[in-house]
Order: sequence, then C-alpha cells, then structure tokens
Amino acid sequence: MSYCVNCGVELDALARECPLCSTPVINPRDLEKLMDGTAPFPREKGQVETVKRKDLGMLVSMVLLATAVTCGILNAFVFRGPLWSLTVIGVCAILWVMLIPAVIYVRQPIYVSLLFDGAAVSLYLYMLTYLTESRGWFWGLGLPITVLVTVIAEVFAFCVRRLPRSFLTVTLYLFTATGLLCMGLEMLIDRYVRDEIALSWSAVVLTVCAILDIAIITMLSSRRMRGAVRKRMHF
Repeated sequence: MSYCVNCGVELDALARECPLCSTPVINPRDLEKLMDGTAPFPREKGQVETVKRKDLGMLVSMVLLATAVTCGILNAFVFRGPLWSLTVIGVCAILWVMLIPAVIYVRQPIYVSLLFDGAAVSLYLYMLTYLTESRGWFWGLGLPITVLVTVIAEVFAFCVRRLPRSFLTVTLYLFTATGLLCMGLEMLIDRYVRDEIALSWSAVVLTVCAILDIAIITMLSSRRMRGAVRKRMHF
C-alpha cells in the first residue's frame, strides 16, 4: 500500500500518477535511472576526522593549567587567607598525571603510570598539610597508605601482565590484593591512632579472601572443574 507524496491519497498498486493531484508516482529504486545514473544521495557515508591524541592532550593540559593558575591568582589577590587553592591545584596535577597514559603518551608502561599516580597523590597530600596545623598525619598515615596502595597496585599489574592470565587467575590476584590491602590499612591506622597493631575487621576480610583464594586454586588445579566453570560463567 502506497500513498501520494503530495496530497497523501491512497494509490493503486499500478498507478503511474496520483488520481487527485496528478503527481507522478516514482519508485525510489528508479531515481538513479531517471537522473542519468546520478544518485540523488551520496553512496558512501561521510566520516568525520578523529581528534588527534596530541591535540586532545594539549586541550586537557591547557584546561587544567588554566584552572590551577586561575585559582592560584584568586587565592593570592582576591580571596586571601588559607591556601585553599592548593586543593584545586593538587587535583589538577593528579588528573593530568592520570590522563598522560590515556591521552598524551599511550605507550607509557603501566608500572611507570602507577608510580607517577602514587607520586602525584603523595604530593597532593603534602600540599594539604599547608591547610592543617600539623604534618604528622602526612608522614604517619597519608604517605604510608599511598605507598601501600601503590605497591599493591604495582604487584597486581605485574601478576596480570606477566603471570598466566584468565578470569579465574585475575580473580585470584584481585582477592589476594584486596585482603592484603585491608590488612595493611588497618595496621597503619592502628599504629598511627593507638600506637599498637590489633587486627579486627581486616582479619574478617582477609579470612574471606583466603577462603575464596583456596576455592579458586582448587578450580585451577582441576581441568574438569575449570571447564565446568567456563561453561557456566560463559567466559
């Protein structure tokens, strides 16, 4: 069933023109023949040129730099007092360091990226000490936690990239890293707050992670169990 493109009246299947307004009935497939072989629309889809990583990196860098400089100027000449601009400048620095491997330098090794991320976070925490009355929290808690997270992230990345990698093995590495991270966090917090180490909640997390690790190792040790898990988990 077809209709006239001009007046909308219903057309007969064999009609050559509209019986009401005499508008010619043309099959869209015959348009190219009527126009001497020239299609009334492009044959190929247009493609927009992709943005170069260098240009995107420059744009992101300039936006972050402008934000940091603007906040610094406002803090120095307009909103004087506490160095609140350090928080914004530190965040801009962290974002820039984290965006390097994704936007600017994609070939940067993951280990170097994680090391730079840890250094940027440490620098940011140190800048925050200018807003507090003491720097003891930085040396006693902030820096050790940052180092702990960075080391565990480096080891996890090494295991994923250098050791046998599958869904089960990556899950094993993840549970192990989670348990160790929680235990390390509680130890550092207890040492800073109470000057003693007494595991409580992290022991529960570590126990659960250990049980899951044992279950995963058992699956990995049996080819039949590995196959059954892959079929049921669809990976």
